[in-house]
Amino acid sequence: MRILTLHNRYRQRGGEDESAESEVLLLRERGHEVLLHTVDNHDLGGNGLWRAGLECIWNRHAYRSTREMIRLFRPDVLKVHNFFPLLSPSVYYAAAAEGVPAVQTLHNYRLLCPGATFFRDGAPCEDCLGKAVPWPAAVHACYRGSRMATAAAAAMTSLHKAAGTWKERVAMYITPSEFARRKFEEGGFPRHKLTVKPNFLARDPGPGGGHGGFGLFVGRLAEEKGIETLLAAWKGLGARVNLRIVGDGPLRGEVLRTGRSLPGIAALGYRPAGAVLDLMGEAAFVVFPSEWYETFGRVAIEAFAKGAPVIASNIGAVAELVEHGRTGLLFRPGDPDDLAAQVEWLLSHPAQAAGMRREARAEFLAKYTAERNYQALMEIYESVIQGAKPAVRPAAAAAHAAGHAG
Repeated sequence: MRILTLHNRYRQRGGEDESAESEVLLLRERGHEVLLHTVDNHDLGGNGLWRAGLECIWNRHAYRSTREMIRLFRPDVLKVHNFFPLLSPSVYYAAAAEGVPAVQTLHNYRLLCPGATFFRDGAPCEDCLGKAVPWPAAVHACYRGSRMATAAAAAMTSLHKAAGTWKERVAMYITPSEFARRKFEEGGFPRHKLTVKPNFLARDPGPGGGHGGFGLFVGRLAEEKGIETLLAAWKGLGARVNLRIVGDGPLRGEVLRTGRSLPGIAALGYRPAGAVLDLMGEAAFVVFPSEWYETFGRVAIEAFAKGAPVIASNIGAVAELVEHGRTGLLFRPGDPDDLAAQVEWLLSHPAQAAGMRREARAEFLAKYTAERNYQALMEIYESVIQGAKPAVRPAAAAAHAAGHAG
């Protein structure tokens, strides 16, 4: 099978970039021909928001270059991981014009929420969900703090919705969780075109011993990741258990200040993937305190692979990944007292904690290995290839949406 893969890179650890690269590696190792074409948000330069506004609705260059790649490579499937903002939905029309089915992985909520996160002012926000025009996002400048750029993102979603792009030009959407699938169905996406395939680890790192005696957080140090809740919980826990924090972000200063006042907290900053997995293997547990609607939760399955139970907030997709009392514990999102209570329960029940380590490892082997993922991906690709339609010309409504004919 030949797969043309397109991806607009963000350069975030454990996010869309890593998922796209892991999938390409997975397919190539199993004998498939994969042509990977990437663009990078860093290429936007100083006029980035202006360019994003001009090109995110319909990018003529992306349309033409995608058609050319299809003609030269002759793929069976076009796989899109992320098209925003530099590729645009024009790539779907390029595939349709060449008679190639398009499959889109929905790594975030961009097509429902211009900010992509359903998170604003410290809490989940669904103000734009289901609206024909997601105007609240523009009012609040939800994309990069710019009303102009947010308006462009909102125009992209609403114009292509009106043109039928989301319903007619994509053969199948892959969501990494049932929670995300439900959100897209609520937003008007066809139920029969939404399928769930979780993310995976390209390599099994093997279980760890869990003898380090510390809790571990891995992720972006940002409000939506629950950093403030995490720090408040450890202020309540005192010296009960040490906490190691891996990652960087806008709340780095707050983490460092708290670490200076509470010796049990160690801010480790960025660590390479191998070092992070080693830490997970030694951790008594991993904390996942997110307060937004995660579409998946790669950190959780990395922890499972190492046999570490996960203490997670009961919200979004991570609440589906963690089974309370079996592979970890759940707490009320944004509630540091409840988080501290779950940590204390785990520490005071060593036999149950040991059982959770075994169950976490078993969960990884059952659901999140490369082989499991490959089987699911092949089923999706084979189904869309069998149902592929003849080549069609791009719809004029979409091609001229921003005054740019393809």
